[in-house]
Amino acid sequence: MQARWRRWVGPVPDPRGFLTTPRAVASSRPVDVRIQDWHDVHEPMPLTGVAAQAGRCMDCGVAFCHSGCPLGNLIPEWNDMVWRDDWRSASERLHATNNFPEFTGRVCPAPCEAACVVGIAGEPVAIKQVEETVADTAWDHGWVLPLPPSRLTERTIVVVGSGPAGLAAAQQLTRAGHTVVVLERDDRIGGLLRYGIPEFKLAKHLVDRRVEQMSAEGTRFRTGTTVGTDVDVAELRRRFDAVVIAVGATVARDLEVEGRELAGVHQAMEYLPLATRVRVGDLERSPIDARGSHVVVIGGGDTGSDCVGTAHRQGAASVTQLEILPMPPRERSASTPWPTWPLTLRTSSSHEEGGERAFAVSTQRLVGDRAGRVRALQLTEVERNGSGFVPVPGTERELPADLVLLALGFSGPEPALAEAFGLPLDARGAIQRDEGFATDVSGVFVAGDAGRGQSLVVWAIAEGRACAASVDRWLSGSTNLPGPTTAGDRPMNA
Repeated sequence: MQARWRRWVGPVPDPRGFLTTPRAVASSRPVDVRIQDWHDVHEPMPLTGVAAQAGRCMDCGVAFCHSGCPLGNLIPEWNDMVWRDDWRSASERLHATNNFPEFTGRVCPAPCEAACVVGIAGEPVAIKQVEETVADTAWDHGWVLPLPPSRLTERTIVVVGSGPAGLAAAQQLTRAGHTVVVLERDDRIGGLLRYGIPEFKLAKHLVDRRVEQMSAEGTRFRTGTTVGTDVDVAELRRRFDAVVIAVGATVARDLEVEGRELAGVHQAMEYLPLATRVRVGDLERSPIDARGSHVVVIGGGDTGSDCVGTAHRQGAASVTQLEILPMPPRERSASTPWPTWPLTLRTSSSHEEGGERAFAVSTQRLVGDRAGRVRALQLTEVERNGSGFVPVPGTERELPADLVLLALGFSGPEPALAEAFGLPLDARGAIQRDEGFATDVSGVFVAGDAGRGQSLVVWAIAEGRACAASVDRWLSGSTNLPGPTTAGDRPMNA
């Protein structure tokens, strides 16, 4: 009778793991060592230790981690498989909902952990650590293989953009049997994964091997191709049955203050890609190099943190990160109760490496030298009122700066592309689309940040998968692709 029950509801996890095993994640390499290179900041965690962490999962009757994860990952299932040392089955469960778990396992902020039931009264399960280890173990053992379709349809699809949304959509549609071509304007495939995330957070060989897998499945890639310049939009629509726009949100928000035009003031996405190009041998030294400079990063998000870590590795004399918002609390506040995403102070590996962080400050002007190069910022503390932020009298000060990096976020895709397709933008600057990712132009779909606005890699993958199902259904009348797990069930601005 017991065996029969187990067949219906699955194996039982460690019933006391969340009580007997404390939370643990991979340790970081010493700061003085890791800032001398660009390798992963973390040490590999032994599989036995990861399995013990997976055993902390309660296999809840209502698993709120599912609601926290945009991909709807089957977290309790693969946690239990890991705890039972069945890593191959865990990999299969993980890949059932996530095309690229080695990416999300490294760069996702883990909203699933914020929603973990164990986290109500203790430390949540180390879901992100387990996910990364399952993905890496699968690659190490050769379990991740190309999955070409058993038959081909006569349908052709072009995906514009090769970031996480474009790659996920392309892989799903290729596996459905369609002929898929991915167009990328840069010289290498990967988009944000390639040039927006530093090597110490996401090694580029991880992107390369996924591209190799997708090529073996039949996806075709073309780099150095800008839609609207190198290839005409009308020609794309004539040659392909469907178009998926997945170009991300690349229009950077600017700092509109006196002195913005000074030399030494750059957008973060001018700075970060050049550092990656040095790493791959395209450049001997970056034209925007922090060595010996007093660096100020304006913007307190992940992109700003990436600039901080990059500046450390380039040998900056000092690094300061500025944030206009007040310092968040260190513990979850009543305003963000479980299982919502908590607005707490987050310290990245880059912050651990040194530098200063200043909260509730605003740049009033940039000060230049006689040669027209930035030498300082004039700051003031600010406080919030009903209309925004206002300066606090008497708090003005000057901060030395040889290099100023703007990491203020992104509003949406470049308008020229939307205009070329005849697609209107919404109030946020993103391309308008319906709940099925379709635009007003027949056969043209939008996935990821191009339609969502600036968001997370995990959301991009989720939207790429969901968009692929919508495209397949539009082309074929039905689809066997996994539909939107949570990506299509939530409001588009969630």
